[in-house]
Amino acid sequence: MRIVVGSIFGEDQDKALDFYTRVLGFQVRANVPMGGYRWLTVGNPGEDGGIELSLEPNAHPAVVPFQEGLVADGSPFTNFRGGGRPGGI
Repeated sequence: MRIVVGSIFGEDQDKALDFYTRVLGFQVRANVPMGGYRWLTVGNPGEDGGIELSLEPNAHPAVVPFQEGLVADGSPFTNFRGGGRPGGI
């Protein structure tokens, strides 16, 4: 058993896609239209079959209060470690 997809919630999937690909260097794994949103995942470059991050819209009513609570407590939801890119991330 292994984790294959983890979700990250945000307000704008286009901005999230730009940030996770251009700034952090992830690669698009899936970009499939689904109504007003997309099944949008990214993964580590060169790791086909590795864990993917689903860039989810925060449209579910439970997500925004959850995000606000984490911010108020100063608690991260997801952590990253720099890798093969010069200087890390």
